[in-house]
Amino acid sequence: MNYIGSKYSIIDFLEVSIDKTLKLCKENRKPSEMVFADLFAGTGVVSGSFKKQGYSIIANDIQYYSYVITKHMIENNGNLDEERCNQLIDELNNLDGVEGFIYKNYSYGGTEGQEFRRMYFSDYNAKKCDAIRKTIEKWFKDGKINENEYFFLLGSLINSIDKCANTASVYGAFLKQLKKSASKQMELVPLPIMHGKVDCKVYNEDISKLIKNVSGDILYLDPPYNARQYCSNYHLLETIARYDNPVIKGKTGLRDYSEQKSVFCMKDKVAEAFAELIKNAKFKYIFLSYNNEGLMSFETIEKIMKKYGKYKVYMQQHRRFKADNARDCKADSTIEYLHCLIKE
Repeated sequence: MNYIGSKYSIIDFLEVSIDKTLKLCKENRKPSEMVFADLFAGTGVVSGSFKKQGYSIIANDIQYYSYVITKHMIENNGNLDEERCNQLIDELNNLDGVEGFIYKNYSYGGTEGQEFRRMYFSDYNAKKCDAIRKTIEKWFKDGKINENEYFFLLGSLINSIDKCANTASVYGAFLKQLKKSASKQMELVPLPIMHGKVDCKVYNEDISKLIKNVSGDILYLDPPYNARQYCSNYHLLETIARYDNPVIKGKTGLRDYSEQKSVFCMKDKVAEAFAELIKNAKFKYIFLSYNNEGLMSFETIEKIMKKYGKYKVYMQQHRRFKADNARDCKADSTIEYLHCLIKE
């Protein structure tokens, strides 16, 4: 997924910096003997990378669509029959489309005669999405698929339909004409199955509550940097993941997201929330990704982290994510900081 804040392009920087810190601290335990927590997991890029290294992973995100994808990527440790999974994918790909919630509310044909005409997906892809989503749910309720297969299939749908979205990048708006990628017929492409040898756990909770109930060795934090809420930017993926027929409103068909707003997107609350998070964290090594244009200043972060132990910082220039090419950006790149605390 083309996801805001994704660390895919700087994963090497993160891995090298974290490994360097562990070596400086003369940490000699093997990854399989350590717990790595990624509690703003997004699409699981960082937690997936450290899972591959052998760490036991704790992952979390308050967005349900993120939880679905990460639940599969992190918790499915070789407990899936790949041949059966491919057969299920083929069966879903062969379904005829149906006029369900996504078609009726987020396609041009489906919203004909309504107050707002929406074009988030082509008529074909919206119907196909509905058919696949309904079938996955029915299979699970009927016992045809187990929980591991359910999250594998649902995560694959979210990832596949996102590639066909008629947006500039996020779901805060749709384009007036179908772009080339949105015109193509959606194919359900399976997410990779990431085998692992240690137990992992994924949560769908508010981090401020979860942090009091988990512990481990390495804590990686990648909170939102600015005031744009993920729950509104990706509201349609949330609806596809939950498929709960929500009440929607406005030109963009927003669902109610009041319970998912992050205080890390609020300038007057973020520093206090971060300080509380660090205070309650039961981890020796704490790493925070943040850039030079975030709501919290470099000095604020440094002051909070230094209060709890030894502090240092790594930095790297990073190409800016542009969700809208028309947006007036001051620069094409930002400085990505990896703040590090060895908690005492």
